Amino acid sequence: MNKTTTNSSKVFLTDEDWFNLGKADAWAGKPMSPPEDDSRAATLYQLGYSEGKIERPTSEKL
Repeated sequence: MNKTTTNSSKVFLTDEDWFNLGKADAWAGKPMSPPEDDSRAATLYQLGYSEGKIERPTSEKL
């Protein structure tokens, strides 16, 4: 899961980075905003966002 993808701003993020970004956005209550120009990154972001909606960070469980 370490393949590197890019977005339109030319920032290089790994697949894991996109997944984690989606989770972080969900945890922060931000609206879903996957990249529009990279379907693989968008899918990973959406998967992370969905998981983030189900799970909360450990610090919030206390």
